[in-house]
Amino acid sequence: MRATFPEYVVALATIVGSVLFSIFGGVGIACLPLGLIFSFIRRPKAVITRSQYIKEATELGKKARELKKAAEALHQEERSGNKGRKWRKNVKAVQKELLLLEDDMNALEEMYPQGEQAETTWAFTILGYIGKLILGIIGLVVSVAWVAHIVIYLLIDPPLSPFLNEVFVKLDSVWGLLGTAAFAFFCFYLLLAVIAGETMLGLKLVFITIHPMKWGGTLMNSFLFNVGLILLSSISVIQFCATAFAYYAQATAAQEIFGHTLQSLRGIKYLYKYNVFQYAFVGLSLITLVYYALFGWRKRKPTGRFQLSN
Repeated sequence: MRATFPEYVVALATIVGSVLFSIFGGVGIACLPLGLIFSFIRRPKAVITRSQYIKEATELGKKARELKKAAEALHQEERSGNKGRKWRKNVKAVQKELLLLEDDMNALEEMYPQGEQAETTWAFTILGYIGKLILGIIGLVVSVAWVAHIVIYLLIDPPLSPFLNEVFVKLDSVWGLLGTAAFAFFCFYLLLAVIAGETMLGLKLVFITIHPMKWGGTLMNSFLFNVGLILLSSISVIQFCATAFAYYAQATAAQEIFGHTLQSLRGIKYLYKYNVFQYAFVGLSLITLVYYALFGWRKRKPTGRFQLSN
């Protein structure tokens, strides 16, 4: 059966999205729960004294003035037309330092709440970190279930077990929409993992042209850029879920488009026949797990004096 033009366009978009999905999803499936758990581990343990607050605030003020001077110097170079490779490198370095400075300021405000309701603010801060721990543990269980399902059902041929597919079927037998709700939850969690992975890579790998996303501090152009990547990856999330839950989603339109049609197209089918994206997904998730095990629990050390590279 020959594929229609819209189906082939969807297939090509899925290929591009699958590359992004393998990278962002593989990283995010591990960093989403572990980031929450290690955020609890790195939480402030107690309120600092006023003298400590003044000392830390003074250091941050010095750092802010250094970055302001660096930004003004870069602005002068831009006006003079000197926008070479060194200038772009320094701009990225200043942007990175600004993000780190904002993190340090927020951390300092957490450790020394002010105002008439300082005790209440501190209590809510602690409750927030406890909530992160609970969500992180739940997310870790879901992430492990996802990776185990990929290995058991997709990478091993023939599959050892339907695993989550069978769970959804049994939940449907308990109540009609329970299995569907669980299916939707796992699909939505996978999309959250893509967003988490993209956020992590955008902040960590500054040398790659990925606009960083930060809660309450994302520029509009960066936001639109990342929304485009997420929308492109969402097609692959649908395709991935249709493949991973083929037993549960059999005889559906999604299974027909992303299952039979996509895997029979010339030049494309081999990527899915040999599970290229699934292996990349699992591999990156394991690499991220090792990274967090080695470095995730450590608190970031404050940087020294900032200087532009010559």
